[in-house]
Amino acid sequence: MLCVSQVASAENSAQLTTCDNITHFYTSVEKCECRGFAAVVTEDKMFSHFLIFLELCFVAASAFQSNDGFITCGSVVKLKNNEEGVRLHSHDIKYGSGSGQQSVTAVQDGDDVNSHWQILSAIKGTCKRGEPVKCGSKIRLKHLTTGCYLHSHLFAAPITKEDQVLIIFASYLINSLCIEEFRKRGSKVIFLKEVSCFGNNESDSGDHWIVVCSNNAWLTKDAVKLKHEDTGKFLAISGKQYGRPINGQYEVVAISTTKNAALWKTAEGIFMVGSNIP
Repeated sequence: MLCVSQVASAENSAQLTTCDNITHFYTSVEKCECRGFAAVVTEDKMFSHFLIFLELCFVAASAFQSNDGFITCGSVVKLKNNEEGVRLHSHDIKYGSGSGQQSVTAVQDGDDVNSHWQILSAIKGTCKRGEPVKCGSKIRLKHLTTGCYLHSHLFAAPITKEDQVLIIFASYLINSLCIEEFRKRGSKVIFLKEVSCFGNNESDSGDHWIVVCSNNAWLTKDAVKLKHEDTGKFLAISGKQYGRPINGQYEVVAISTTKNAALWKTAEGIFMVGSNIP
């Protein structure tokens, strides 16, 4: 059994290199010895809702206009991924594996009502309606249609399984038995974890996301990262798509890297008005 999947043809395999080369792979599971580089090519390529609607109508005059360009607490937004251009989405469909919780995906349709998320404070935090969301603050994202919270944990991503890893210097698959050796040699390994929608009246720290941005507060023009408090991973798109019953929808994951797939921007929304940052 090899550390690297033997799917590459001879013409796709490079010459052997030394272990000092950053592009090396391990080809002995038992000892994880460095034997050279192998190019691997993979072909992966409703009453409560009515009340919420009424509440949003009270700010109709300021709908789709943020308070001085700030993203504010209580606002309802659609989050668009910077790399794939798809919007964060959920629906009353459970994962068939992993946690079995409500699935979270991303869709291309900008008009889908299941892509609305309300920005709320952390469980023990305070975030008054209309108050700008500060960079570094913890928030929760509540799915407006089903009432659950954007959540993550240690379950493997549904399509990109836990025994598959992504190396940031190339998109190759390796066997997990050699991961520790890769870590020792300074190669960065990225695990993809499941993102779900969980809870309703109940909530826990698995619903907390830290807003990572460069200004004092989250601005409408900003592409930000959302870092999961419990796992330290970032909300992202894997680039893979589901088959039936949610054909064409994108896999949403939590990932260790801060690459472009982990950047999100508000595409549409209804923004609550409040005071400026002190």
